[in-house]
Amino acid sequence: MATFSLNRTVPLAPDEAWRRLTRWERHGDTVPLTRVTAAPPGPTRRGTLVVARTGAGPLAFDDPMEVTVWQPPYGDTPGRCRMDKRGRVVRGWAELDVRPAPGGGARVGWREELDVPLLPSLLDGVLARSGRLVFGRTVDHLLRHP
Repeated sequence: MATFSLNRTVPLAPDEAWRRLTRWERHGDTVPLTRVTAAPPGPTRRGTLVVARTGAGPLAFDDPMEVTVWQPPYGDTPGRCRMDKRGRVVRGWAELDVRPAPGGGARVGWREELDVPLLPSLLDGVLARSGRLVFGRTVDHLLRHP
C-alpha cells in the first residue's frame, strides 16, 4: 500500500476552500484521460458515489469511491470528508480536512492510501510520489480556480 499526504494554506475562507475541493467533477481537469462523476445528483452527502474513470477504450478503468464521512466546515469547526475506494483496480481511502488557518485563510490536508493489487509492493514508493504529485497539482488547481 502507498500512503501520501499533502497540506496547503490558502487565503480562502474554509467553506470556500471546501466548496472548491468537493466539486468532484472538476477533479479530472488536471488529470489526463480522466473524467469524474458523482451520484446521486444534488449535494454530496454520506453515501454519494464518486467515480473517476481513467484511460481510453479497453484500457480504461473506474475508481469508485463512496463518501463515508461528510462534515463540511462550519464556523471554527473543521470540515472532514472520507471516501473509501471500492474498485477492483484501486482500493484504499482518501481523506480531506479543511480548517481555519491561524491568522486567517484555510488549512487544507489531503491524505490517501492506495492499494493497487496488480502492482508489486516494491512500487509503493513510486505510487506514493506519483499520487502526491498528481493530487498536489489537482488540489492547487482547484484552490486557485473558483
